Amino acid sequence: MAIPTLDPHAPDFTRRALNLADPRLGAKALAASDEFFAPKERMLDPQPAVFIPGKYDDHGKWMDGWETRRKRTTGQDWCVVKLARRGTIEGIDIDTSHFTGNYPPAASIEACTSASETPPDDARWHTLVPPTALQGNQHHYLAVCDTGAFTHIRITLFPDGGVARLRVYGRPALDADQGTSSGAELVDFAAAINGAYVVAANNQHFGLASNMLMPGRGANMGDGWETRRRREPGNDWAIVALAQPGTIRKVEVDTAFFKGNYPDRCSLQAAYVTGGTGESLITQSMFWPLLLAEQPLRMDAQHFYERELAALGAVTHVRFNIFPDGGVSRLRLWGESA
Repeated sequence: MAIPTLDPHAPDFTRRALNLADPRLGAKALAASDEFFAPKERMLDPQPAVFIPGKYDDHGKWMDGWETRRKRTTGQDWCVVKLARRGTIEGIDIDTSHFTGNYPPAASIEACTSASETPPDDARWHTLVPPTALQGNQHHYLAVCDTGAFTHIRITLFPDGGVARLRVYGRPALDADQGTSSGAELVDFAAAINGAYVVAANNQHFGLASNMLMPGRGANMGDGWETRRRREPGNDWAIVALAQPGTIRKVEVDTAFFKGNYPDRCSLQAAYVTGGTGESLITQSMFWPLLLAEQPLRMDAQHFYERELAALGAVTHVRFNIFPDGGVSRLRLWGESA
């Protein structure tokens, strides 16, 4: 498994927004005009695209992405993707990594809202990204200004070729029955699918902190947040913006698959924050009050905390501290909406 790396040249929307086209959250590649050389589903793989020299299949060179055959007629190729959740879209990444002589000269992105799994023939498609020139073997970060909430997107290739990865960064839209909670019905404010995201983390050498916000338990040791071995005083940390303001009633810290490299202890700080930037939050978070005092952790185990939580009231952000370093698979913060 490739270790994801953060592109220092990527725009802010790739860090603060959720990839609504992530299959781990429920996104699906529904249909495509052609997928002769490589299947459409491969384009949504959350792992970075790889190139394997000398690997061929029955159709030719194996490529890590969606690739159509060379078009010998008029028209364009296309693929329709159902997003993980209806949401507003802030930006797109059309990644042509490893596609050099076979990338599309241009592509466009449209979106629609549909209550059905597959949009009907008369669906109203809105242009988010007009036909835009592409280059081979690189990311194309494209900002989106449309404020509508959409359920599906369609990428069109002019006229054909291969796309390694497609990312659709946005915010999940709250449905009418979301945003409230009562009694035992608690909301996971740290769930990516609800709109939570990682503001910053001091180290993500072996695994991204955003993995902690994914659904289900981790699939393996690569499916979590893991820092490098700390060789200096201090501890590692990650700041999470909650899906919505709320009072946290229950916490889960899951160290699934982390055995010789789980943290010795953890703690949580929290605050209700208005305004500021990611950089300013890093400084502020050092002084946030404790929501959960330091707790010992065990290898490959789920840890639950309720009575240990301080009564801080409604908060918008948490700082998750691990001592001194290591790996955590999932972080759950259940609570009641403010």
